Amino acid sequence: MAAEGADRWLVREELHAQPGTMLGFWLYLMSDCLIFACLFAMYGVVGHNYAAGPSPKDLFELPLVAVNTAMLLFSSITYGFAMIEMQRRRVNATIVWLIVTGLFGLAFVGIELYEFQHLIHEGAGPQRSAFLSAFFALVGTHGLHVSFGIVWLVTLVFQLKRWGLTDATRRRLACLSMFWHFLDLIWIGVFTYVYLMGVLR
Repeated sequence: MAAEGADRWLVREELHAQPGTMLGFWLYLMSDCLIFACLFAMYGVVGHNYAAGPSPKDLFELPLVAVNTAMLLFSSITYGFAMIEMQRRRVNATIVWLIVTGLFGLAFVGIELYEFQHLIHEGAGPQRSAFLSAFFALVGTHGLHVSFGIVWLVTLVFQLKRWGLTDATRRRLACLSMFWHFLDLIWIGVFTYVYLMGVLR
């Protein structure tokens, strides 16, 4: 009975899906852009206030950050493969590429958590200076978004196993695709502005 009810719910959702779903999601992404713009602006204002503490040159390990960046870039590529398989109506192949994407995302979050733990262990926690407060806020917010994206991705994998490539699941895959690539673009900004320019400054 529960399975039948879930199937009826899915059919109703497909029949009554609003045509403005994608527009609404674009508006959400724009609001996320404002959040990150504020965090970048805050970092730009207080990013030089070290309070006689460590600077980016003292803290950041560019090789580790480069590996982390590669994890996220690879995840965007594999998500692109998932979307190609979705267009070809290959459910199992779509699921496989989503799982690979999720593994890259987990690697990214894992490396970021290691970096945070290492900084805090070295006495460079967010309370140490305005620079570190802004750094943890910006990078941590991005990490939370990636973590949410992984949860969303796992949910979609289970939905694809249950219902296949319906109009609803295809729409959700498209929304997550925009969200995932958006996070990729934000991270390129973080890597360039926070890490690379911080070390070279």
